[in-house]
Amino acid sequence: MDQNATNSTEGPCGLSEMPARPFFLCLYTVIFLASLVLNSITVYVYFCKATNQSSITIYLKNLAIADLFVCLCLILRIAKYARTSIEIQRIYCNFGAPASYLNMYSSILFMGYIAANRYMKIEVRSTFGMSSFLQRVSVAKGLALLTWGVMMFFMLPNAILSNQPMPKVFSCMALKSDLGQHWHEMSAHFNVGIFWVAFLLMVFCYTSIAYHVYRSYKRVQQESSVARRRSNRSIFSLLAVFVFCFVPYHVCRVPYTLSQSHKDDFSPYNRFILFQIKEATLFLSALNVCLDPVIYFFMCRTFRESLLQKMSSFIRILEFISKAEGKIMVNITLYYMEKNCQK
Repeated sequence: MDQNATNSTEGPCGLSEMPARPFFLCLYTVIFLASLVLNSITVYVYFCKATNQSSITIYLKNLAIADLFVCLCLILRIAKYARTSIEIQRIYCNFGAPASYLNMYSSILFMGYIAANRYMKIEVRSTFGMSSFLQRVSVAKGLALLTWGVMMFFMLPNAILSNQPMPKVFSCMALKSDLGQHWHEMSAHFNVGIFWVAFLLMVFCYTSIAYHVYRSYKRVQQESSVARRRSNRSIFSLLAVFVFCFVPYHVCRVPYTLSQSHKDDFSPYNRFILFQIKEATLFLSALNVCLDPVIYFFMCRTFRESLLQKMSSFIRILEFISKAEGKIMVNITLYYMEKNCQK
């Protein structure tokens, strides 16, 4: 994926020649700090708060883990922008990029599973009980393990096969063996396919849910317009965030990959333009790790209630500490007043 993205001496496509490099360095740092806080809270709520196990909870937990790992992978991406050291670039190519994309596409798949799960809960007309089967906790756990296994199968060779000697003109693609370059191109197309399948699945499921909600409220026709608008607003906000973060990157992903593996078919200027577009759209995809926890809060009632409960408990602890400190200060003041009176 991004393993062929950066180099420090590759002429027009080099990282050092990237005019927006300081800009992206600052933005990625802000995203990392914000997403680290938000996703740490999300993981804490899901794993440190006893919740009823359900298929959607399994997917949400795995999505939270994937987002947190994407956030942690931003450290190497920030280092890549901060330093033009060859060793930093090599570490990013071998470990940072494969790990980042492993988790990013896993999170996209879990978003698709969540959409399908919500759709099946509403669509009760299920053939041969398939809906109830797919919503079993054991099936959800198995699908989650399968997802991680498949993504590791496709992404880990991108790290393992980057074993060539350091080239005179550094590039991530130059570190790969011939098999590694072919695997890279194949895995890139595979991941793009995953995205578009998940995207179409989410569009179908959430628009179907919105239509179902519309029909339900239309039959009732009592004080329903506000609730219906709120439901539709939540659904289409989720889709808007997904489109904003991921669609631009995946529109340019295929031509960019081809420009790296078939350089003779692209002029240096075109490769440079595709590199700039890829870097800008890759930033948008990283922005999703900040927005997912916000979506959890507004769309998942269980998560929202757990978070608010945790916050209220924390506030009560702070109030208790504050009162205790106040009492201690009062006692200390009285002690010294009595001591002075005795003198």
